[in-house]
Amino acid sequence: MNRIGRYILAALAILVSTHYLLSFTHERYGQATSLSNLTNKFASTPETSTTPSNQSPSLSNSLNETFANGQPKANATFVILCRNSDLEATVKSIREIEDRFNRRYGYPYTLLNEVDFTDEFKNRIRVLTAAPVEFGVIPRDQWYQPDSIDEEKAKAAREKMQKDGIIYGESVSYRNMCRFNSGYFFRHPLMLKYRWYWRIEPDVHFHCDINHDPFWFTISMYEYESTIPTLWRHVKEFMKLHPEHVAQDNAMGFLSSDDGNTYNLCHFWSNFEIADMEFWRSPAYMSFFEYLDQQGGFYYERWGDAPVHSIAAAILLPREKIHFFDEIGYEHNPYTHCPKLGTNWQDGRCSCDQAKSFDYNGYSCMAKWDKLMGLPSS
Repeated sequence: MNRIGRYILAALAILVSTHYLLSFTHERYGQATSLSNLTNKFASTPETSTTPSNQSPSLSNSLNETFANGQPKANATFVILCRNSDLEATVKSIREIEDRFNRRYGYPYTLLNEVDFTDEFKNRIRVLTAAPVEFGVIPRDQWYQPDSIDEEKAKAAREKMQKDGIIYGESVSYRNMCRFNSGYFFRHPLMLKYRWYWRIEPDVHFHCDINHDPFWFTISMYEYESTIPTLWRHVKEFMKLHPEHVAQDNAMGFLSSDDGNTYNLCHFWSNFEIADMEFWRSPAYMSFFEYLDQQGGFYYERWGDAPVHSIAAAILLPREKIHFFDEIGYEHNPYTHCPKLGTNWQDGRCSCDQAKSFDYNGYSCMAKWDKLMGLPSS
């Protein structure tokens, strides 16, 4: 090869190396110059469970690299809220999602805790995956009961719930978790670089191979009415104050059978949740969360993040932006979703028993969702 040819190859090598270095160290550059962004600029993005009603998902900020086969890879992470005492249960969950999905896709993990993770915890988790893993501490003001809460009033509510036998009725830490998941996890410093997330809990099970990239709720059920006695009243007040945030063609029919006058207690179980954080970070949702937070119901009652997320998605988004993943077999004891549609069960080599799926149990709201979406119920 002559000297000019060698110079050209050397220049190309430097150019390519610089491109890859910038792609990995400067997210916006990587997004703007990714093959998927250049070749699919006018393609529509896959359906997502939470896309802002006044925003269309754009490839420039939802994709930052591609898989070897050219399929776009989402700017996404698994997020796990856990404690050091949850080590064994967290190991099981990550091992299963790796075996059933992530060993082929390599999405990163973000683990969050109210205190520092131990070295043992970090080492046990890192060995499970070749994907990047980050461990973060939740800022104190995002986790603990705020000073604005009347502790005597909150304590009286906890004691009454405990006396009434309501699950987690006495727990302050459970309430901290619900508030954090409702309004703060997507604002954690480690989460800010991502647009999409897939929430995983310790000690959950994935029963089927996940043969496609779903980054775009799987069990729907009724909430305990005694944990949210005033939540719907505040939701209706918010809608009156902010009609501009209520989406047309929303999913109110899943939440209420009388045009929103009363709440039927249906919600999506948020311990399995794949969503677009642009919705949670949007003015509409932030206004909704801050309004609810000011009412103190996370502590004076026991508002869960599942009904908060579900109600927000159902009224602030068009219904087509919410997707039910039949193909993902999932279990969080004591409930299981086992795929039933088409060949999903066979294609996923599912280990779950379809006859034991919770979907159309008497305590399930799945039939209401099917009716709203015009789908046949099993």
